[in-house]
Formats: sequence, structure tokens, C-alpha cells
Amino acid sequence: MNIGDIAHTPGMLRLLEEHLPGVSVILWANELNRGVDAMLRRRFPSLRVVRDAPRWHNPQPQSDDPTLAEAMQEADLLLHGSGSGVQTGDMDLWSRHTGKPYGLLGVTLGCPIGSTHPEPVFGANTKRMLNNAAFIFTRETTSLTAVRNLHLDCPHIDFVPDATFALDLADEHMAQTTLNSLGLEPERFICAIPRLRLTPYWEIYPDRPVDPEVVARKQAINAAHRDVDFAKLRHVVTAWVRATRLKVLLCPEMTYQVELARRAIYNLLPSDVKPHVVCLDRYWLTDEAVSVYRQARMVVSMECHSPILAATVGRSAMYLRQSTDTWKGQMFPDLGLGDRLIQLDTTEGDEIATRLLQMHNHYPEAITQTSAAVKTATGLFLRALQVIATTMGSNHVSTNQTSKI
Repeated sequence: MNIGDIAHTPGMLRLLEEHLPGVSVILWANELNRGVDAMLRRRFPSLRVVRDAPRWHNPQPQSDDPTLAEAMQEADLLLHGSGSGVQTGDMDLWSRHTGKPYGLLGVTLGCPIGSTHPEPVFGANTKRMLNNAAFIFTRETTSLTAVRNLHLDCPHIDFVPDATFALDLADEHMAQTTLNSLGLEPERFICAIPRLRLTPYWEIYPDRPVDPEVVARKQAINAAHRDVDFAKLRHVVTAWVRATRLKVLLCPEMTYQVELARRAIYNLLPSDVKPHVVCLDRYWLTDEAVSVYRQARMVVSMECHSPILAATVGRSAMYLRQSTDTWKGQMFPDLGLGDRLIQLDTTEGDEIATRLLQMHNHYPEAITQTSAAVKTATGLFLRALQVIATTMGSNHVSTNQTSKI
């Protein structure tokens, strides 16, 4: 239900495929639905996926997909992928049953989702798990500082960005069909993505048990900020249309944003702006979204990962960060894109629009800056992959002896 969360996995798989060619990979997924399983297997046809993971049992496994027990027996290393926080229970399960090494690549640590508290928070189980890791690569330097301050025994602790920066998925045919249906021409539109302060998971997963008091508190936070937040995004959309006469595509990074974009942005736009704005009326998957971003002029997003997805295909973007989001936005200044990170709480719509138009008017420079950031990310990935190879017993993974992750 989140094209950004989906992107972590194919980004990581590409890194392993290209730079550790002697390594075979078994994917232990939280959940693969809405066609994500098929999308991953199209790009990585040799991928094997755990068929009976605790939170998701594959309803249509392939013949060579292992059980979790088989995967743990076969694999030499457990590599925890990018994201916010860690699956401590899964790491403990691996450690207890195998005694083999594990590590983390591109993870935000110490910052609970939805928290605006500046002090890091680490539970006892998390600290123990981190202490015993073979390596920890946080996806931004705020988490890096927090982890280093724990004074762990882990031998390798460093910064490596989110594996989304390595993504190479594409669905050009579907993207072109979408653009044609919406009347959008290459580089003559921008993409804009809205977001509530706190994701309404109670609506996305209505069958899951929830604490009514927690839901009420989160709804109150969303209600307190939505008018101001969305007024700023509407101001940016309006300024863009009036200054450039180019179009805007309102699109989702998460499922719930399909309706949100229409209700909170499109429906409230001025009458002279609306004819230049279109809404994607459905959720999409990462490969199609990236291919659409490739043809956009720029992306402006209240979500963190659409700007990263845009960067992977050479497009510039701005991230309008809300204070309830995690520290992941620190990746932007860490990679030389500090001017693309806009703190929404302290930045007015006029300033956001001005900065977007400056990027538009100095487009070659913006693209060069984006490309430099992706190149920096690639160098950091290579450094981390060398640590992974060393952890498995070789400075360079041999193509003659297959290891497994």
C-alpha cells in the first residue's frame, strides 16, 4: 500500500545482483500483495521468496520457494533491508535458530514513527539486537549519531542511504498509457503528492485491532494540521500553473492518498487552475510510478520516497517534510540535496513555490545536482556491500562458490 516501502526491496535486490554476482538471494517478505510479487519476479526472475513467513503466507508460491525453516538453514547471512525501524522479532528468530550473522542496511533507528520528540528511543530488545549485529548502516546521519552514542560492540556502524536510491524498476508501457489517458506530455507537467501527518492505518487495515484512544489522538493531530498543510500544497500547484501554464498530476505514494488528493487539493483549487490539473484515480505500483516520474518535469511531495524515486531516473524533486515524519529526510542533506528538503512547519507556500520555480528555471543545474547525489549514494552502497561480502567470508564474492542471503 506504499510505493516507497515497496521500493526498498527491488533497490536492495539490484545492488546484490550487480555487485555481489556470486550471491543468491531468498526474500523474507512482510507482505507481497497488489501484484508486487509478480513485479519483483519480472525484474528478478531467479528470486526465491519465503512461502510461509509469519505475517504473510504466499498463496501462489513457485516450486523452488523455500519455507522459512529451509531458508534459515540454507542462508549464510540475514540482511535486514531499508526502512523505519527493525523487525526485532524476526532478527531474534534468525539468531536463535541459526547463530549465523545478520546486519542492517539503510535503516532509520531510534526515531519512532509519528514522534516529534528529538531524543532517540531504543528499547532493550533493539539495543541487544543492534549490539550483536555484524554491521549497521543507518540511512541518515541522525540515526548514525544515535546508534554510535549507544557504544555498541557491533564492528561496522556507518551511514548508507536507503536502497531506494538503487532502484531500476520500470513499466514504460503502462506509464505511457496512463499519460495518454490523462493528456500529459513529457516534461510538461509536475507530480504532486499529498500526505496526512499520521498515516491512517486504521482505515487502510480496517480488520486489524486498534486502540480507539490512539486512533482518536492521531486523528486529532491530522485534523489540526491538514488545512494549513494542504493550503501550502495548493498554493504551490496554483503558482506553478499560473507561472508556467504547464500541468500538474496529483498522484499517490500510498493507497489512501488517491481520494485525499482529489478532496483536499483538486476540489479546492481556483477555477483558472483546475483545467491544468489532473488526478490519478487509482493506486499504482512502483514500476509505473517511476516511469511516470521519468517523464515529469519535477516532483513535489509530502512523502519522502517519491523524490528519491524521481532521483533514480534523473528527475529533480522537493520533499515537503512534516515534523511527524521520521528522520529519513536527513538523507537529502547527507547526499548534497539539502535545498530539496523543505520543513513544512516553518516554510510558507510562497517560499516553496518560489524554490520550485527556481529549480524549473535553472533546470540543468538541478539535474546535475540530483545526478551527483545518486552517484554519492552509489559509492556508499559499494562500501557497504564490501562489508557484506567480508562478513560472508570473502573480500570479493566468488562466482565459483555461491553464497546465500
